[in-house]
Formats: sequence, C-alpha cells, structure tokens
Amino acid sequence: MTTEAGTTVPTPRADHRPAPWVRTRLRATPLAALLMAALAFVTVFLAAAFPRLSDRSTDSALREFTRRIGVNATSLEAVAQAAPTEAAADLRATRDRLVGEIGPNLRLSQDGQVHGIRVKQDRGMWNKGYARLSEDSPPVLGLLYLNGLTEHAALTAGSWPAAGAGPVQIAVSAESAATIGIKLGDVVDGGNLGTGPITATVVGLYRVDDPQDPLWENLGCPVRACLDGTPSKLHWRTTGFVAGDALPQLLSWGGGGQDFWRLPVDTGALRADQLDRTRDTVASYLAGRGAGTLARVTNRADLHVVSQLPDVLQRARARQQAVAPLSAIGPVGVAGVATVVLCLAAALSADRRTGEIRLLRARGGSRGGVLLRLLGEGAVTVLPAAALATALALVLLPTPRWGNAVLAALAATLLALLAFPARAALLRSRPRAAGGRRRLVGELAVLAVTAAAVAEVRRRGVAASGADLDPLLVLAPLLLALSGGLVLARVQPLLVGRFAALARRGRGLIGFLGLARAARDNAGRRRPSVLPLLALLIAVTTTGFGATVLDTVDHARTRAARLATGGDAAVTVPIYATLPEAFTKAAGELPGVDAATGLWVEPTALFIGGDGDTTRAVLVVAEPTAYAEIARSLGAGAFDPAKLAGTPGGPDTPVPALFSRDLAKRLATGPARVRTPNGGQLRTTVAGTIARTPALPDPGQPFVVVPAGPAAERLPELKRTNKWIATGDIDPGQLRGLVAEHGLTAATGMAKLIGDVAQAAGKSSDGLPPGYAVHSSREAAAALADDPLQRAAGSMFWYAGLAGGGFALLAVLLTLLRAAPDRTALLARLRTMGLRPRQGLALIVAETLPQTLAAAVGGGLVALAAVALIGSAFDLSALVGAKVAETLEPVVTPVLLPTAGLALVVCLGVLLETAISGRRQIATELRAGEQA
Repeated sequence: MTTEAGTTVPTPRADHRPAPWVRTRLRATPLAALLMAALAFVTVFLAAAFPRLSDRSTDSALREFTRRIGVNATSLEAVAQAAPTEAAADLRATRDRLVGEIGPNLRLSQDGQVHGIRVKQDRGMWNKGYARLSEDSPPVLGLLYLNGLTEHAALTAGSWPAAGAGPVQIAVSAESAATIGIKLGDVVDGGNLGTGPITATVVGLYRVDDPQDPLWENLGCPVRACLDGTPSKLHWRTTGFVAGDALPQLLSWGGGGQDFWRLPVDTGALRADQLDRTRDTVASYLAGRGAGTLARVTNRADLHVVSQLPDVLQRARARQQAVAPLSAIGPVGVAGVATVVLCLAAALSADRRTGEIRLLRARGGSRGGVLLRLLGEGAVTVLPAAALATALALVLLPTPRWGNAVLAALAATLLALLAFPARAALLRSRPRAAGGRRRLVGELAVLAVTAAAVAEVRRRGVAASGADLDPLLVLAPLLLALSGGLVLARVQPLLVGRFAALARRGRGLIGFLGLARAARDNAGRRRPSVLPLLALLIAVTTTGFGATVLDTVDHARTRAARLATGGDAAVTVPIYATLPEAFTKAAGELPGVDAATGLWVEPTALFIGGDGDTTRAVLVVAEPTAYAEIARSLGAGAFDPAKLAGTPGGPDTPVPALFSRDLAKRLATGPARVRTPNGGQLRTTVAGTIARTPALPDPGQPFVVVPAGPAAERLPELKRTNKWIATGDIDPGQLRGLVAEHGLTAATGMAKLIGDVAQAAGKSSDGLPPGYAVHSSREAAAALADDPLQRAAGSMFWYAGLAGGGFALLAVLLTLLRAAPDRTALLARLRTMGLRPRQGLALIVAETLPQTLAAAVGGGLVALAAVALIGSAFDLSALVGAKVAETLEPVVTPVLLPTAGLALVVCLGVLLETAISGRRQIATELRAGEQA
C-alpha cells in the first residue's frame, strides 16, 4: 500500500491469526504439562481401581464363604410325598420342570444336583452276628433311591440292585459292611410290621469314587457306617440303595417315603451387590409366589421347598457390613491425601504463574476468559490421561460392576481439571497479606465439625448387626487427621523457630540457616506450606490407624483361638474312650509345654440346687494347680488353686467347687449337689464364681469345676481322663503321634470294640480314628485367618497405605521442586562464600526435615488419638473370624512402624531429589552469574 507521501507500507495479511493459546502454552512448558498428565493418570487410576478392588474382594469372599459352608446349606431342596405308583422317570420329569422354572431366576450348579426317594423311617437290622454296641441297640439301615448312583460309585462285589419278586434288593458300601458285619447275599431282617416280616437282600457292595463329593451330603451314611444315638445308647447306622423300579418295595421298608430334589445354587455366580435380590428370590420359592408356581408347574400340590440359603446369605451380608467401615477407611484416607496433592499442585502452578495471570487481567482479559483458557490447558492434559487411566482400571480389574469406579474416576478427573482454574480464580489483581480471620474461621469450623463427628460416633457405639455403612464412622479418622494437620500447622512454626533460636547459639550456621528457612516457610511467608504437611499427616494417620486395626485383630484372633482350644494344645477323645496315664505323662514332657493337665469332662451332669431344682451342667474334674495356671495364662476364669484344696472324707463330705455365674445365683438357697449320668452324687461347697473356664470353649454353658483328688475319693468313676489341655509352644504333629501311640489303648470291653471298628471304618485327615482329635491354637488361628474377607480387608489397608505414602512423598517433592529456584540461588551464593557440597545437602535436609518429622510425629499422635476416641465403635469380630469382645485401643508399636517407614521414605526421596538435581542446578546458577 502507498501513502500520499509516496512511501510504501506493508499490507497486513488477511490470513493472520493469533497464536493458539493452548498449543503455545503446552509448547512453552512441556515438562509441567507432562507431569500434570501423569499426576492425573495416577490419581484417576487409583480412584477407579479401589472400587473395583473392593467389588472383586467382596464377591470373592462371598463365593468362598458359601462354598465352604457346603452344598447342603446352599441348595434348594424340593420335597413331596412319594406315591407307590410313581417311577424314576416321573422324578426326572419333575426335576426338569423345577430347573426350568428356577434356573432363569437363580443360577443353579450341576455339582451336587441329585434327586431320589428316601424312606420316612430307618429300621433296625436284627440279624445275629451284626455289630451291636448293646443288646438292645442293633445297627440301623435306611433305604434310598438315588438317581445317578452308578456314576459316582463302583461295585466291589455282587451286582447293582434290580426290581424283582421277594425282598427288596439293596447295595451297601463295602466299608459299612466290614464295620457292621454284613455279607454279600445276606437277607437283612428288618423286624415285623404286623403284615409280615420286612426283609432286604444284599446283592452288591460298592465303594464311592470320591467321599468328599458334595453329592453325598445329607444322604444318611452312604460312604461308611456312622455312630448314631445318644451317648448312653449308641448304634451303627448305614444306608442301602435300591433300584429305580423297586420304589413300592422301598416304601414298604420305611412306612412310606419322601421324594426329594436337591438343586444347588451356583455359588460362583453370587454377587455381593445382589445379596438382597438373591435372598428375596430364594424366599419366594420357600413361601411366596414362587412356591405356588413350582407346585403348579410340577402338578404336585404338596410340593414345598426348604433351604438354609436365606440364613447363609444373611450371615454373609452381616459379615460384609461389619468389615465395610474398616475396609473403607484406607481408601478414604488415600482420597484425602490425593485431594491435598491435587490442590497442592494447583496452588504451586498458580503461584508460579501468578504474574502471567495478573498481566492477562491487566491487559483486559476477563475472569471468565482467563478461566476458559486455563480449562482448555487442563482439558488437553487431564482428560486423555483420565480416560486412559479409567479404561486401564476397568480392563485390569474385571468385575460386573462399573458404576462406582466410573463415578470415582469422574470425581477425580473433575478435581484434577478444576483445581488449577479454581485456584487461579481466587487470585487478586494485587497481592494481599497471607492469613487473616477467614483462615481462622475456616480452621475453627473444621475443628467443630470434627468434634461433632467424634461425639456422634461415640454416642452411637458399635453399629447393630445388619446396619448399613456409617459414612461418619469412615470419615471420622480423616477429619481427625485434617484437624490435627491444621493445629500442627499453627504450632510447628513456633517450635521450629524456637529450635532455630537454639541453633543460632551453636558454632555452625548450617543448622540455624536451615531451621530459619523452615520456620519462615512454615509461617506462611513462602506459600503454600500447610498442604504438604496435611498430606503427610493424613497419610501417617490413616496408615497408623489401619496398622492398629490389623495388629489388634491378630492379637484378638490368637486369643480367640486359644480360648476355643482351651490352651495352646488340646486332645479330645470320643465318649467311649479315655486317655491313659501313659499318654498324659508323655504329653506333659513334650518340648515347649509350660503347663498341662488331664481332665474329666462330663457334659451331661445335673446340678441340683438347694431348692431341689435341677439344671443340666458340665462337670469338669481337674488338678487345681495346673488348671489354675492354664486359666491364668488364657485369661479365662483365673482362680487361686488353694481354694480347691479339698480335705479327705467320705461320700457325703462336700468338695470345694467353682461355679459358673448362672449357677452361682442359685447357691444362696442351700448346699448344691452334682449328679453324674451313672447316678453318683457330689456334695459341694462354694470355692468361687468364675465367668468361663478353659475346658469349655462355649462360655454360655453352665459348669462346675471340682478338684480331681477329692472328687475321685468320693466317686471313683471320676478318676478318668477324656481331655488333655496345655499351654506353650507345642508341635501338634508330635502330639498327634503320641495320641496314635498311647491314646488308643485306654478303650476296653465294648468301648474297645467301638474303637477297633471305628479305626477299621477309616481315619480322619489327621491320621486319627473318628472321634479322636488334636487341637492346636496355632492351627485354629490360621484357620480363622484363612478367610478371603479378612485378607481383602488387610490387603486394602496396605494398598491404601502404599498409595497414601506415595502421594505424601509426591507432595514433598512438588514442594521441593517449586522451591528449587530459590534454594538453588541461595546455595549458589553460599557456594561462592565457601559452602561445600556436603554442607549444601545438610542445609536442604535441615530445611526439609522439620516438616517431615513434625508430620510423622503428629500423624502418629493423631492415629493414637483416633483409636482412643472412636476405636470402641468398631466391631472386630468379622475380621477376627469369631465373636470377640476386644475393641481398638491405642498401641504404640503398630503406629510407630509405618510412621517411621513413611518418614524414612520421604527423607530418602528428599535426599535423592537433591542429589540428582541440586548439583546441576547450582552449576547452572553459577554460570549464569558469571555471564552476568
């Protein structure tokens, strides 16, 4: 373009556009954008991962819990009256209709699914030569038709039953036949019904393929003969199987029969979030619209369904609800630390770009326009990282539920996206003094909310069984940590300033200079300083609280296992046997035994009060000294053994006795007596009252404890031993070896017959015959701990502790990086004055260490305070695996270890950052000074 003066002026290009803001800003600071994307990725991934981990763990725990209970308790069993005219095909058709109706609403499992007909009444086998435990206690036979028997058992002799004229043909297990004395071809005499004798012919002997197969649950005694009856009148019992076309003969044996169809629920398909719906579905088939539908589709008006599954699901839900608060505290703590770190990153970014933002506002930029530009920057860095993190969490941690994970990821994404623009919106056009009344009011409000929350939690106490998750109980530790951090932020500058004043009196300047800079930073002259302190303190508090929970659970589990065992080791024998003196002597000499004694425990004794009323009670006959030592070690009914020191006397001379509290209430009416099942009586005097005793794991049973010597003088039948208990570090394997060597020799007469037959019938998994057992508190504690729900809660604590520690370390490193230019300039100037590199490192440590130590110590103290204030509101029984009365109490050791570990990690991170970047930055600063 040419002007009037003839000069040429360049014409502006029509395609000129301002430089894109977002692209320009990202190119100017690529490292900051990359770090923000990485922070958003980690935060969102953890936010999405923790709900997924929780869902997976609760589902796994539910499935494992129901699987261990067994098929019988997790099945629907339909029953109806058996008709003499029906056939096996009718039962199969009914089974198909039931599966077709229930299957779409409740996933069923093929394992353990069975149907058949069972007789209403078992009959005695009166054949001579069959094993009898007494003259009037013949072995008992129950008959059963079972569909698919030949697919789960193999013949060892004879043939499978078939229909035919004459006695019904049956097959019994080879082990049962050996125990009772049944021979192939025997005609079993079932007595006489009035219409004629009832008989059955044994045509086959079989052996089951897998005795642990759930198919055999609740089917009588199909694998081997069982001991049945009362302790005073025992008999053998077994089951015989008939053919499917011999149902009329089957019904005549037992006076009628009952059709049954067992339909196991597929426990692998159960979901924790659908427990209520599953329970309602099952309840409908038990008594509701579903029950009527089943009766209609099967054309059996008398058909009804029974199941223990609703109770099992209710127990599972109660377990989940009890563990939920303890499992949620860790993730909530991580959420608090992550929030602080994101706010810290936003504050540091706003601090770094304060001049730029104020310049934009001074040049006419509106607040909204500036915020939109900042949001654009954040969207480019945060949103792709958040989307990738969410997708990765969903893929790596598969579970049917995704709603909570996506919501948590969305919340974390919004926080990462809006934290910096929100902080920038608070910037004023001109700087203003830090602190003020608004900060004080905010801190007082946080303290008031925390105090109200703690008071409410303590007022409510332990949540009732079946109650939903209490958010206040979960947030209380986090609120306490937040309040502790605010208080510590007020107190720390004064303490650090005081230490700086003391360091000024010393010779060296490094300590004084570092503490003086720390005091200036903590006093708020170089913001932000409260946020790193809060991050550290929240991480330490939640980790310390979780460590205290796990430590208390471990101790409570050990105590519960010892109480259930009656010591650290115990040996029990069946009712027909006693333990010989050789065993008790040898067992007492085992390595690790601290105290041991043999007992006679009579569970069917009668307590006869002074008013003549009788109460069933357990009689415990024990040697006072050793028994008192075991009771003291367990903390279960400790007493002075001198109180049971009886004097010699005749049958009518009273013996001193310890009574349970419920029996003690009736002692005021007059002298009490204890009667044994054989008719013997002991007159007693009151030696004391105790709440529980080692011989009885169940504290609810009434009991009487008498001294062995005086009691045996009055009743010689009490001079026996059927239980042995001990304390100490005892190897259960050695104890089992002693039982196998000595413990089985005490059975005589009829008892020996039972013992020999029981050994022939098979041994248990520990190598001992049925009825003999060796209990170890070590093994019992391990069994209690072997619970996926408990393991998941513990893992969640440690995952949360690691994540919180990582975020706390990141908060410190962010603060160090933000303060790096100022610190580098100081070190460079001091280097020109003779500061050595090692002294520079010491200066950085002296500047950073006070905040780290203050946060570690403060977090530990707050964790102890949180345990003391709200620990009584937590029920630890679900984590322990047994009902316990223990509550959370402050313990220093479990808090000290994670606190010291977190402080050490932070200090090492500081040293590493200084060693990597400090020397290079100082050299750069010095060269810049030389160029100037």
